[in-house]
Amino acid sequence: MPSKREHYLLPILPMWALFIAGFLDRGAKPGGFDALVHSTVPLGGGLSSSAALEVATATLLEAITGHKLDPVEKALLCQKAEHAYAGMPCGIMDQFISVMGKEDHLLLVDCRSRRPELVPMTDASMALLIVNTNVKHELTGGEYAKRRAQCEQAARSLDVTSLRDATADMLERADGRLEEVAFRRARHVISEIERTIHAAEGVRASNWPTVGQLMYASHASLRDDYEVSCPELDAVVEIAQDIGRKGGVAGCRMTGGGFDGCAAALVRTDAVAAVSERIASEYERRMRIKPALFVSRPAAGATVLKQ
Repeated sequence: MPSKREHYLLPILPMWALFIAGFLDRGAKPGGFDALVHSTVPLGGGLSSSAALEVATATLLEAITGHKLDPVEKALLCQKAEHAYAGMPCGIMDQFISVMGKEDHLLLVDCRSRRPELVPMTDASMALLIVNTNVKHELTGGEYAKRRAQCEQAARSLDVTSLRDATADMLERADGRLEEVAFRRARHVISEIERTIHAAEGVRASNWPTVGQLMYASHASLRDDYEVSCPELDAVVEIAQDIGRKGGVAGCRMTGGGFDGCAAALVRTDAVAAVSERIASEYERRMRIKPALFVSRPAAGATVLKQ
């Protein structure tokens, strides 16, 4: 049994400090140090704030100890911290982009081979407009685990190791064998994999109308088949669709784990100000909530800055 002192000491440790344990397991000895955590990433907004903190901490420890990690190992270590200390059975996407992001590039990740592929997005005529709905619904990380279990159930019914090995035809043939919810979850995953590959091709070719339509299709699938959207996110996407390509919006979808947080819109750079104003005013009129908006382009991952 832990002592009474131990019982009260452990829960008050800041969560980010617990991430260091995995680094210590690799023989690194950072010793004592002072650190300040400052962030402009919206917390709980679906913009990978936890992965950013994990990777920033690992990058700091690399700098302090001189113990450099392989980028993939570093991302996996940070994912393990999320699983073990934050209790979230997340995938690898957030940690990979926080480690391996490159300016003016997107990252296409094969989660089985763990092979990252940089996709150039150098067209300065387009930007990403992030719309924070500023809502937080009281749903737990259990929703993520529930959907993962439903997808695993669907994979077993289709007799495949993973839904990435399934096809739309296989799913249609198995319609009667799957529970209705498992069928829709699998339909989302299978179709989303196809959309992701096509979107990467569209970004390489600066084919923004195609990329935008894939974003809208992705949101519809997340809303209807995966059921991880919410009225506020749906409102942002609907407003973006109403503005349309003539108004400067190519596409829009929710981002992150869902249920609340942010949506990302692909917007013509010269229309960002007008689009931002219209989305903000229309969203506030519909939802009675002020959103927060900011524009961004793909940037580098965690980096040590020296004066």
